[in-house]
Amino acid sequence: MQTCTRPVQLGLTTVAAGRWLRLDEIRYADHHGRNRTWESAARQHQHGAVMVIAVLRPSGRYVLVRQYRPPLDRYTLEFPAGLIDPAEPPATTAVRELREETGYSGTISWFGPACYSSPGMTSEFTHIARMDVDENLEPNRNPQTAFDEGEDLEILLCRQAEIPGLLQRQQADGTALDSKLVAFFLGAGVLG
Repeated sequence: MQTCTRPVQLGLTTVAAGRWLRLDEIRYADHHGRNRTWESAARQHQHGAVMVIAVLRPSGRYVLVRQYRPPLDRYTLEFPAGLIDPAEPPATTAVRELREETGYSGTISWFGPACYSSPGMTSEFTHIARMDVDENLEPNRNPQTAFDEGEDLEILLCRQAEIPGLLQRQQADGTALDSKLVAFFLGAGVLG
């Protein structure tokens, strides 16, 4: 009978690095003690990211964004999201990113721990924030975006009952769907 132990990382070599990303080769011992290697992508100087599930109140419309993603060479439909700046609390990032990307200001009703959407490929983590946006407040009546250089997002507002049709139309038009968006609406009972 073979004894199993907890896998352990033995070392890491950076194979290639750019301004924002790097490719690492990880050496580790598996649960049987065998030496193995794994390739992984990582962000340079990672501080994590946030994703914002924002709901306009009282209408109940979700705030979604459609944007071009170069790795896919196509547009994606996502929740607003962005990278955490150095020394910035993740909850502050969520409020900032919602305002920059959509022009809306909201309050956090739930904030989650670090989560990993593709742990077999990358060490990148994301905090998920649930935010309520009072659409009757003056700044939210005519929201003004503040895109970072190179950003160009289309903001879509959609009621829950409209989500299945929206996702179907977006896919038919060639737009990719972010897995976190689909997982959220699947978990909420909107899809399936």
